[in-house]
Amino acid sequence: GPMVGHFVCVDGFGSPSADERKAGITAMHGEAYLQPWKLVSSEKQGATTTVKFSTNLPQLQENFSRMFQMVDGENVIYVDSELESLTVFDRTANWGEHPYLFPPFLERQNTVVDMSGTRARTRSYPGNPNRPLKQGQDFTWPIAPAADGTPVDIRAAPATGTWMAHTTTLMDPSRRLAYVTVLNTARHYLLGYVFRREEYPWIQNFMSYPANDWLGRGIEFATQPFDLPRREMIELNRMFDTPVYRWLPAKSKIGTRFLLFWVKSPEGMTRVDDVRMENGKIVVEDRAAGKTLTLNASLTL
Repeated sequence: GPMVGHFVCVDGFGSPSADERKAGITAMHGEAYLQPWKLVSSEKQGATTTVKFSTNLPQLQENFSRMFQMVDGENVIYVDSELESLTVFDRTANWGEHPYLFPPFLERQNTVVDMSGTRARTRSYPGNPNRPLKQGQDFTWPIAPAADGTPVDIRAAPATGTWMAHTTTLMDPSRRLAYVTVLNTARHYLLGYVFRREEYPWIQNFMSYPANDWLGRGIEFATQPFDLPRREMIELNRMFDTPVYRWLPAKSKIGTRFLLFWVKSPEGMTRVDDVRMENGKIVVEDRAAGKTLTLNASLTL
């Protein structure tokens, strides 16, 4: 079947700093996805199945829990999460959700990424000039500047070429709910996420197109624009007038809620112009092709 993975990056998104590595944090992307998770509860009430898991993050001195809900007859998974600080001081949380896509879902030219995106920026790679996109450059999603300045539509992997790049996109500040979708127009696979924009204001778009064609793509919705160490985020403070971390207050909990849907896309749908929730439904629109997909989604965000 199509290759898709999702893991949570908490508390940490990207690599640890040099000092953190010396202190024993060796893993990329925080502790949560490497720790054993325990099943807290599993129950069904009416049409709704609810499963809860929790894990402890000993290095960060935090607890993390995650609840999944599914309703009979829906192609939707609702995900609620809670991060608890066991320390007596306020601190910043670095939290990313990391969907990662591979072939055969991910195919050159056929697989397109759409999002409720606005202002965007390419990543800078200090000391590494040979990158396909112009570094540290602002643009408007999805047309990024190539290294030579020509505009590149980064919704799909190009027909040819071997490269790797990261961009970040600010979710539209006028929307309460943001979305990102991945559509394989040839195989009619459609994966979508809907999340609260204030909880995850950013999407890091990671594109890995190697010579062996084992393509990889991350659509990482997060508290921060790029997967970089905590100290760099605190020094950055804001980008595009938007926070790049969340506060995790002393001895307190913060949470998030999002959903994902997985469905066969309608014949002729080539892009996603909007995803919205209304009247117990998710509505996915391709306006140019005049295609609309409506899914049952009885629980709210």
